[in-house]
Amino acid sequence: MSVTLNEPVPDLELPATGDKRLKLSDFHGQRLVLYFYPKASTSGCTQEGLDFSAAYAEFSAANTAILGASRDGIKAQENFKAKQGFPFDLLSDTDEVLCKAFDVIKLKKMYGKESLGIERSTFLIDEQGKLIKEWRGVKVPGHVDEVLAAVRALD
Repeated sequence: MSVTLNEPVPDLELPATGDKRLKLSDFHGQRLVLYFYPKASTSGCTQEGLDFSAAYAEFSAANTAILGASRDGIKAQENFKAKQGFPFDLLSDTDEVLCKAFDVIKLKKMYGKESLGIERSTFLIDEQGKLIKEWRGVKVPGHVDEVLAAVRALD
């Protein structure tokens, strides 16, 4: 089962920061930006989270929630969120259920070694839970501006 543009996304439930369990359907009635990052508290992932945080009020004004997700455990996610002051929740996908549904686990090469990891990706889900836009292989600089522009273009 993997997501397809213009189709409903699977309603998966995962542990989230703030001692919650969140389902994607919890966000029906508003848009949802779901972004996947490789590892909590690393430089690129921190910058991406800070960029989403900086634009949080603008996303909220456009009726759009934000969720970050990685394979980190919930404790690492809690620490990451607290340390960086993110105003949105982070999902812990240690079983890779969400990652697999969104097909973001890719073979990566780093320092000559190959390993499976999360390819930085962002998905925009509409008010009814349908996937309407995706960005894969994301580079952090300017990415959040691009996502915000896509959200604003819907209004």
